[in-house]
Amino acid sequence: MMDWVMALAMILPFLHRLSTTARGVTLGAPVPSADNKAGEGAFDPVTEIDRVAERVLRGEIEAAFPEDGIEGEEYGLIRGEARRRWLLDPVDGTRALICGLPSWTTLVALVEDGEPTHGFIDSPALDELMTGTPEGALLNGRPVRVSSCTSLAEARLSTTDPYLFAGRESEAFERVRSGVRLARYGLDALAYARLAAGHLDLVVESGLKPHDWAALVPVVRGAGGVVGDWRGGTDFAGGAIVAASTQALFDEAVSLLNG
Repeated sequence: MMDWVMALAMILPFLHRLSTTARGVTLGAPVPSADNKAGEGAFDPVTEIDRVAERVLRGEIEAAFPEDGIEGEEYGLIRGEARRRWLLDPVDGTRALICGLPSWTTLVALVEDGEPTHGFIDSPALDELMTGTPEGALLNGRPVRVSSCTSLAEARLSTTDPYLFAGRESEAFERVRSGVRLARYGLDALAYARLAAGHLDLVVESGLKPHDWAALVPVVRGAGGVVGDWRGGTDFAGGAIVAASTQALFDEAVSLLNG
């Protein structure tokens, strides 16, 4: 195994390699049929594309970094005691995939001592690879930057689906939504890439699992944005995420979320 200091310098090229590997499975495939992981009364789709893409990603990581942990949506966790862990969501937005929509993505993150440091949001159908590292965020190799929006009244908001919120969360989200300039839905992780590129200003979601949010953090932060939890901290364990272009906008959204 290569020395980790040397490996860090190779992480960005390795992320590109992982993107290419996953695209070899996902890109150009026919619209797949889906199994339901949720059981009766709900719908959480998974396809063979999800499964195969995760397997090939795991194979690449195992070959390059055999001592690192790997945690994926479809095949769980191995080497959970490792200080470094790779988090994988082979198809984020499977609902979009099975509807023939181009907004699905592949998410990969490197987490060190619990902190997401490197990752990508890859949109194969759009040919857009957004990488995030401590050095910055790149879209197809070119630097990107969040917008300068500081006011909720001027903000462009996104969430995957407003109907995924329930009870107090629904009420909290509505306080934010009613104060923004416009809102758009259905983008899944692509919304965070759009925020990093300066085209959206605010994303508010809940119920995310680690493989859902880990790659988003280095991308948004690398582009100069702010990402935290609904309380204004950085405890993502509950899956409640706020990403904003500026600290002022983040603070305003968090204030409304908390009534």
